[in-house]
Amino acid sequence: MAGCDGEIVQLRAAGVGVVVDLTGGLPVLLHWGADLGELTASGLAALAATATAAVLNNAPDLPRTLTVWPTEADGWSGTPAHQGHRAGRRTTPRLRLTEAELAENLLVMRLTDEVSELDVELRYHLDEAGVLAVRSTLTGRSAGEQYDLAGVSTLLPLPRRAGELLDFTGKWCRERTPQRAPLAFGSHVREVRRGKPGLDSPHLLLAGTPGFGFGSGEVWGLHVAWSGNQRYLAEQLPEGAGAHAAVLGGGELLTPGEVRLGSGDVYESPECLFVFSGQGLDGVADRLHSRLRARPEHPANPRPLVLNTWEAVYFDHDLDRLRELADAAAKVGVERLVLDDGWFGSRRDDTRGLGDWEVSAEMWPQGLGPLVEHVRGLGMQFGLWVEPEMINLDSDLARAHPDWLLGPSAGLGAPSRHQHVLNIGHPEAYRHILGRLVALVEEYRIDYLKWDHNRELHEAVHRDPAGDRPGGRAQTLALYRMLDELKARFPALEIESCAGGGGRVDLGILARTDRVWGSDCNDPVERQQIQRWTAQLIPPELIGAHVGDRHSHTTGRDTDDSFRFATALFGHAGIEADLTKLPAEQLAKFTAWAGLYREFRPLLHGGRVVRADLPGEQTLLHGVVGADSALFCWVRLASSPEGQSGRVRFPGLDPAAGYRVRVRTELGLPSTRQVTPPAWVAEAVRDWVRLPGAVLATAGVPLPSLDPQQAMLFELRRD
Repeated sequence: MAGCDGEIVQLRAAGVGVVVDLTGGLPVLLHWGADLGELTASGLAALAATATAAVLNNAPDLPRTLTVWPTEADGWSGTPAHQGHRAGRRTTPRLRLTEAELAENLLVMRLTDEVSELDVELRYHLDEAGVLAVRSTLTGRSAGEQYDLAGVSTLLPLPRRAGELLDFTGKWCRERTPQRAPLAFGSHVREVRRGKPGLDSPHLLLAGTPGFGFGSGEVWGLHVAWSGNQRYLAEQLPEGAGAHAAVLGGGELLTPGEVRLGSGDVYESPECLFVFSGQGLDGVADRLHSRLRARPEHPANPRPLVLNTWEAVYFDHDLDRLRELADAAAKVGVERLVLDDGWFGSRRDDTRGLGDWEVSAEMWPQGLGPLVEHVRGLGMQFGLWVEPEMINLDSDLARAHPDWLLGPSAGLGAPSRHQHVLNIGHPEAYRHILGRLVALVEEYRIDYLKWDHNRELHEAVHRDPAGDRPGGRAQTLALYRMLDELKARFPALEIESCAGGGGRVDLGILARTDRVWGSDCNDPVERQQIQRWTAQLIPPELIGAHVGDRHSHTTGRDTDDSFRFATALFGHAGIEADLTKLPAEQLAKFTAWAGLYREFRPLLHGGRVVRADLPGEQTLLHGVVGADSALFCWVRLASSPEGQSGRVRFPGLDPAAGYRVRVRTELGLPSTRQVTPPAWVAEAVRDWVRLPGAVLATAGVPLPSLDPQQAMLFELRRD
């Protein structure tokens, strides 16, 4: 890397530009957004010269500047980049730049502070997808009292036109529900105190030009790639943020006493991913998906069609019944069978056995071998459900090692789903659990672990005779270490992040796993929205999407086969049903759907996710577009006043190209509220229809009036 102290430097990639001024005592981020082009020295100087804001009345006598590490020393009255103290003292940091290096869109800035006696390394990396990854490392220098670190936030500026916010909330079986609000004065803060991102995870915090949609508007966004407690914020002060209007930022939410830095001690922040798009939310998603797909560890093999046994058998594990289920699965085209909860210890229900990761001799007198070999003999992979971070008090492990529980010595709080948390930050507990997992994977040559996490971390403290100490951050780091060790030992092993459904969907966990479980809800009405917004961050091939029974056990709603099949197609597809109880006619539908999944898998798991901007939430048009083909799903969730769709534009297509379009009917045609469909659709049901890209993408076409809870698939091929 080359030194760049005293310079103004540019990072440029994929239409995104970042400009940092390194000429002062502290670096200043002059620009983050649309690429400004290759600026000359005079152009860079002009950008810096225009970065000085006015000096306001009744304000500091020097212009306020938003540095890359803002504190009160700069006149910044918002959230500081870091805060902490040494025994109640040294609370006013004054950092200065000591060194900066630049190489291949990676800018490393080294700062030091004589007040807090900390050294800071701040890394900005703009990748080929245009995503800016920011990470900071703080190192203690004092041989005296430790520095109690209270918080570290990465803050980037927003322009005045970024006047509307979008983030997410949710609950069990309704994760990632979007919510919008104007960016008002003050702080919009989302804090996660659940020990994982949670079912109500902010997911992303997005700021954009008012009214931004899937295909329009400028959008600036942040994702905190961390699987523990988090903090997101958008902050707008009346005086602005230097020459900018507001800031967007976040990081790990630290609990008191969790990080104490002595001489040589290091705190490394989670990676904060900042993404800008001038093409709306689809542009943001495209950058994030491209970043993930470019990783060396991104799954390279086709995502196998899965059958998970939970909704088929629950805790009723019977070898003959499971063999029969495996036979039926193989016949319809399943490629991976996953044995869910109930195979270990005393686990006959959800009140006992968690922590005892030994195959139950009562339920499985010959071990899992007979089932595993039967599954493999049918040409399928074998997967297993585990929940290594949790424990039932009614378990051999809890009785033998009560000191391994993550909770106060004075007494545990209430159980959740009859379980408590096992402290895998405890070295002996960690070694025990890792050892059991390694033994299972080795003995049965397990291809896949469904890794669950069904409760939140409350009062997450490490039990210690000298006094309980915080353990939430250590728990997350131990989880990462365990996953990394398993992957290093078994490179072909795939792992799914499941957390009571979609409670741990973040890019920290996905750096170590191979997919996420979008939700415990397989009701397609709910799943359409859950998958729509999960895909704002994560590409379809990493989102588990399963076909459940006609009657959903989580919502009580009945839905048609075709709607369930069409919904589950747009993800890493699977089945959550007892195939042995289905008539031949319905099994034939599963077989046709499995064939459709295999046919479109390369497109769905490699193309660009697009979503149409439509009025209301009752109708959706979403799809995946590749270089020469596309698959779209036209969906109606509920009834609405309008009888006609009007001309609906298919997003993501080339207006200058020509396309052939047909309706795929293998899953059955949806029921409709019309006498006849639009003429072009009727023709597309029978055969290919040729339409110009300008008609499909710019003018739009009328679409059928579907009944509620119905969907239609359109295949497009470029001429």
